Amino acid sequence: MNLPIALTLFVATGALFGLLTHSHRHLFSEGHTKRSAGDETDPMQGRFAWTLLCTALWPLMAMTGVFSWWAKRGR
Repeated sequence: MNLPIALTLFVATGALFGLLTHSHRHLFSEGHTKRSAGDETDPMQGRFAWTLLCTALWPLMAMTGVFSWWAKRGR
């Protein structure tokens, strides 16, 4: 596989991951355990920022999400 295809797949996977996990983004941090009702003024702006963040960091976000799921399952 050549580099442009690999990079395109990495970015596309990250963007898709960001779009699909936006409503569960509290699971990927050490901050709030629950999403607050009025935490953002423009929902599209928040979704766009989350998608951009996940595009670059989706492998780390996936590992963090798996750890959060595992930790919550043990409680």
